[in-house]
Amino acid sequence: MSFDQFHLYVHKLQPNWPDSQWSCIWMRRMYEFWKHPVDETLAIDRERLVSFLRHLKSKGVPPWQRQQAAVTAGRYQTMISGEIDPAIQEVVRTLADLAAAQRNGDQAAAEKENHFPDNEPEVVSEMRKTLRRRRYKYDTEKAYVGWVIRLLHFCPNTSPAAITESEIRNFLSSLVTNESGGVSASTLRQAKSALLFLFQQVLGRELGFLEHSEATKPKKLPVVLTRGEIASIRQGLPKNKRLMLDLMYGGGLRHKECRRLRIKDLQIEEGTILVRDGKGEKDRITVLPQSAVADVIKKIEECRTRHQRDLERGEGEVHMPDALARKYPSESRRFGWQWLFASPKTRTDPRSGRHWRHHVSEDYLAKPFTRALQESGCVKNAVPHSLRHSFATHLLEDGADIRTVQELMGHADVKTTMIYLHVMNRPGLSVRSPLDRLNRDNEEAE
Repeated sequence: MSFDQFHLYVHKLQPNWPDSQWSCIWMRRMYEFWKHPVDETLAIDRERLVSFLRHLKSKGVPPWQRQQAAVTAGRYQTMISGEIDPAIQEVVRTLADLAAAQRNGDQAAAEKENHFPDNEPEVVSEMRKTLRRRRYKYDTEKAYVGWVIRLLHFCPNTSPAAITESEIRNFLSSLVTNESGGVSASTLRQAKSALLFLFQQVLGRELGFLEHSEATKPKKLPVVLTRGEIASIRQGLPKNKRLMLDLMYGGGLRHKECRRLRIKDLQIEEGTILVRDGKGEKDRITVLPQSAVADVIKKIEECRTRHQRDLERGEGEVHMPDALARKYPSESRRFGWQWLFASPKTRTDPRSGRHWRHHVSEDYLAKPFTRALQESGCVKNAVPHSLRHSFATHLLEDGADIRTVQELMGHADVKTTMIYLHVMNRPGLSVRSPLDRLNRDNEEAE
């Protein structure tokens, strides 16, 4: 098999993907490294591949690029013999773990996260282990595992390794064409990513271009509440839930960001909130509403009292980021790291199995918010995240600069922020309906 044949193979396998481009680059470099004629088949085994990878490492090539080279070798083997040598697949996995650890954090922390649900399919447990080694977030783990379990239910009589590409395509298409109206484009992308991770990263199988039905659900404008509606909903919430609403609406926080606030993130003297590890693993600073400061201070003192009781019982520990947990093992008991909205009860961590205090769950505000929304008489299909949309829209209505709103919201692209211009009560200039002008002219004529 010549280099030209490999070039045709990868472009057929993944048309218009960047993968096919870098696969050809690495394949040519292997031919050049072993001084092999490009019109002849190149024999690649584990020993030869490792020698090439060591050469790359000596040249300062990072793990993620060495992983690309190893993946290319596996694809070349698949083209020749129809399967990848398990020894080469193991090299690919090792480099993938190294690359992910370098990118996402301390890989050694995964060794402590050895707690798995009972009676789970073996392939799902293996997927969890791979996700944890590569430091994927727990929300991603839950989502990916959920899609894999749905695929296994879709193909109940087939082992995971034997599921064909045709069955995978049928499963993805079924998500779009089901009776409930189908999933959105973003949900379909998530499902596809989960299945690609399973087959390529866990099972070591190359998948071709997955042609399936595309999602047809259109993008919708965000639901924005008026100031009066927010005031009515706020009044209908229990007092212990109002502070969360105040911070989400007053600072433009996502629901998850608000639940994960730590005591040290509230910079009261500066009048700011430090949002750590937000969407896209980005940090940002947003405004702390002055009208909420007194309630924040009261909440912090309540947390201090509870934390002191936890310490007296030998508890008081919370989850810490990987590197900090390793470097400062005692920090997890310090007051500044405690959750502002801590759960009333301690519970077992689903990954490590350790018993500590977590932040409140999503339902803590979601269910009371829904009840308060109904009691207020508002018929909009709003959820707690609508408070963030309302924050951005009301700032723009009050004349805030769109770049400032972009930074407060943590948007990477100003185009994302500009969507709120479409839902403002007074978009752009003060536009009046032509019907109002017609009626006014008629009244003046009379």
